[in-house]
Amino acid sequence: MKTQGEIEAAVSEGVSRFEQEYMGRGPKDIRVYLIGDFLVVRLQGVLTAAEQHLVKSLPSDKGRDLLKQVRIHLIETARPIMETMIQEITGVKVVSLHHDISTLTGEEVILFTLAGSPLFRELKKGGGSASHQTLNVEKPWIYKTSGESDS
Repeated sequence: MKTQGEIEAAVSEGVSRFEQEYMGRGPKDIRVYLIGDFLVVRLQGVLTAAEQHLVKSLPSDKGRDLLKQVRIHLIETARPIMETMIQEITGVKVVSLHHDISTLTGEEVILFTLAGSPLFRELKKGGGSASHQTLNVEKPWIYKTSGESDS
C-alpha cells in the first residue's frame, strides 16, 4: 500500500506525462494534493508558444475563450484515459473531473472527485495499518488519522 506522498507523486508523474504526450508540452511545475476524496492537480507553465501567441494576437476575450474551448475539448476527449490513470493510482473510481486554465498566468487546475477517500499507509516507524486522514484546514501540514482526538 502506498503512502499519501507516493500517491501524490504517482499522480504528478502520470499527469505530467499525459500533458507531454497528449497536449504537446509538459508543465514547468506540478503540485498534487490529496484531500479526502478530492484530488487537486495544479500545473504551472502549460501554455505552448502557439497558445501564448494566440491569446496575445486576438482580442482578450476572444483569444481566452478560444483557448479554453480547445483545452476543454482536449480534456473531455482524453477524460477516459485520465480517469483510468487516477483509478489505477488511487484504487478509487473517479466520480467527476473539473478543469480550468488561466490564459494570463498559464496555470491549469484539474480537480478529480473520487468515489471515496483512498486508503494509504502512514509514515510511522514500525509499520501501520491503512487509514483515512483528514487535513487540518487551519494548519494544512497537520493530518489527523481517523479515531485520533483533537487534543
